[in-house]
Amino acid sequence: MTKPFKFKQFTVEQDQCAMKVGTDGVLLGAWTDISFKPSSFLDIGAGTGLLSLMIAQRSNIELIDAIEIDDKAYEQCVQNFEESPWGDRLFCYHAGLDEFVAEIDEPYDLIISNPPFYSEIVSSGDEARDKARQNISLPFDELIESVAQLLSPSGSFSVVIPFKEEISFKNLARDKGLFPKRITRVKGTPESEIKRSLIEFTFHQYIYPTQELTIEKSRHQYTSEYIQLTRNFYLKM
Repeated sequence: MTKPFKFKQFTVEQDQCAMKVGTDGVLLGAWTDISFKPSSFLDIGAGTGLLSLMIAQRSNIELIDAIEIDDKAYEQCVQNFEESPWGDRLFCYHAGLDEFVAEIDEPYDLIISNPPFYSEIVSSGDEARDKARQNISLPFDELIESVAQLLSPSGSFSVVIPFKEEISFKNLARDKGLFPKRITRVKGTPESEIKRSLIEFTFHQYIYPTQELTIEKSRHQYTSEYIQLTRNFYLKM
C-alpha cells in the first residue's frame, strides 16, 4: 500500500492515484506566480490534488477548482481536499476537459497543469498509470485550446513539461494567442541534462527571462535555490 505523503501543512493520500506525488508537481506548485493576486484558480488534471493544496497554502484565493476525469483519482482528490485545512475553498469536478469547458461561464485568473507527457505508447502493466503518464489522455493541443478558452484576459497559465517538448508546446500556445512570460529549465544535478521546463504563459507578449534550476549538488545534497523554493512544503527542508 502506498504511504501518504506528508507536507508541513497538509497530507496527500495517494494509494488510489496512478501518479504519485513527485518533484515535477511540487516544483510547479511552488514556482507558480501568485503575486498578481488572482481571485480564481483551476488545476487541470488534478490527480491527488497536490497543486490545488499548494496554492491554497500559498494564497487567500477563494475559488480553487480542480478537474479530474479518472474515477479513483477524483475520489482521492476530494478526500485530500476535505481533510486539508482549506476544505471550504477547494472543489474538484469529476469531468472531462471538453465538457468542463462547455459548462464554465466565468474565466479563471490562474490555471495550472502538470499534464501527462509521454507521447510514446508504453505499458507498465498498470492501465491507470499508463493513462496518467501518456498525453493521449490529454493531448497538449487540447490542453492549450481549453486554457485559451478558460483563462481570463489578464490571467496566467503555468505548466511543467519535458524540455524536449518546449519548442513545440510554445508553438501550439502561440497559435492560440498564449505567450511565455518566464521559463525555468530544470535538471537533476550540475552534470545532468535539462529534463523539464516550467513555463508561465499569458495573452501578452514579453521579452521573457529564462533561468536554470538544479535540484541537487550531489545525492541528497540539495541546492540553495531548490531549498528556497520548496522549504515551505517539504518536512525536511
